[in-house]
Amino acid sequence: MGEHMNNKIEIFDTTLRDGAQGEGVNFSVVDKLDIVSALDGLGVAYIEAGNPGSNQKDLAFFERAQGMRLKSARLVAFGSTTRRGVPPKHDQNCLSLLDANTECVAIFGKSWDMHVKQVLRAELGENLSMVEDTVRFFREAGKEVFFDAEHFFDGFKHNREYALKVLEAAARGGADCLVLCDTNGGCFPDRIYELTGRVCTLFQTRVGIHCHNDCGMAAAGSVMAVKAGACHVQGTLNGIGERCGNAALSTVIPNLQEKLGYACIPAGNMARLTETARAIAETTNLAPDAKAPFVGVSAFAHKGGMHIDGVSKISRSFEHVAPESVGNKRRFLTSEMSGRGAIMPILRKYAPNISKDSKEAAELAGILKKLEFEGYQYEAAEASFELVARRHLGHGRSFFDLISYRIINEQDNTSSALIKLRVDGKEEVTAADGSGPVHAMDRALRKALEMFYPNLKKMRLIDYKVRVLESRDATAARVRVLIQSTDGAEVWGTVGVSANIIDASWKALTDSIEYKLLKG
Repeated sequence: MGEHMNNKIEIFDTTLRDGAQGEGVNFSVVDKLDIVSALDGLGVAYIEAGNPGSNQKDLAFFERAQGMRLKSARLVAFGSTTRRGVPPKHDQNCLSLLDANTECVAIFGKSWDMHVKQVLRAELGENLSMVEDTVRFFREAGKEVFFDAEHFFDGFKHNREYALKVLEAAARGGADCLVLCDTNGGCFPDRIYELTGRVCTLFQTRVGIHCHNDCGMAAAGSVMAVKAGACHVQGTLNGIGERCGNAALSTVIPNLQEKLGYACIPAGNMARLTETARAIAETTNLAPDAKAPFVGVSAFAHKGGMHIDGVSKISRSFEHVAPESVGNKRRFLTSEMSGRGAIMPILRKYAPNISKDSKEAAELAGILKKLEFEGYQYEAAEASFELVARRHLGHGRSFFDLISYRIINEQDNTSSALIKLRVDGKEEVTAADGSGPVHAMDRALRKALEMFYPNLKKMRLIDYKVRVLESRDATAARVRVLIQSTDGAEVWGTVGVSANIIDASWKALTDSIEYKLLKG
């Protein structure tokens, strides 16, 4: 741990407001309540939950949220400064923030003179009054007020005197925290460090940072702002947000806490970081970012044989932190490049007596090389290789037997699947429609199996990829199908290879279901 363990950093998550502006993101009221519970369980200080003045859904959320008992987080309602020429007490958006009945409000105001003149169509002095009056209005109402200085870094670049005057106006109004926003995401971390440090010396008020990721440096900018004196960091846990997203708190939090010694969340909660990030991704209905630092499924994945050997002997030789410290786990990718070292963690789950030098390990290494030569790829489909190993060692189990299936594709891009199975000696025939043959197969298969195995109701497919293996064979080429599935707690991959894309899909799909049933 570093020298800053007593330095408390306020973590302010805006997944439900700024994150909701990301492409493909659409939260229901129930989704928002679930995410609040997850973030509160992680131990963030503030959750910005929406703009009650902008839409009915956010207003309904705040009504429902008033009955929640939170352990650590405080909800924040978000809105803008009052409109030109309208006192805050007569501004409907300001009044809606009071109706949200939260302890805290976040108010954004323009700090770039170009925006004041050309977007707000206001005079520079008029904007300063709007900022000061709005902040004072909410302070007098007993609210903790965060003032988001929108476009602060661009504003400072073009008119530093005015950008600082905007902060002064918010401070005069009684703002509890001045949040410097890199709204366009174009500011480099060294510049953020410099300007944040300057603001910290000029104001006695708490200073915060809000970075966007348009240059890919939002997390780095956030860390540098803290090193310059900021005590408040805004972002979204998984980095979702408009355009390229916001600073990913799942990256910022462990960097600040585990590497620099700042206190961001309760120390005992750091091990919940990965599960929280994945639960929120699930609620958001977006596939988790496999490459996300600390929390991605690839964050501690090793493939090269020398890397696997090294990390098995001394974990820090190829890992900058222990995966368990952030609730993640080490993975050895199963490939002909990785040798027996990658096979052993799979075998230890159910055959702990098998050693690396055993006949069984050698046989499975040979099977792996043979299957990869045929087109199988297991580094993204470890679940399928685990099933291969279980079957070879006699640890497999047949949950169902396929008798036959038929796929009918319609001209409107819909498909129908008719499947006949045998489960526990009983024949089951089911049919289902879907958006394409794989979707129809998945629905029909689950329809037949869920009455026998109810835990399949928690499972769903989140990704489907097809790769042509030998393009020179044209339409007769073999294809590899990779399927990624989740039950909300775990993500796993399976693979199928065939000259028939439906057959390859069926292999990957049935492996996915069999893996879930084995785990269940």
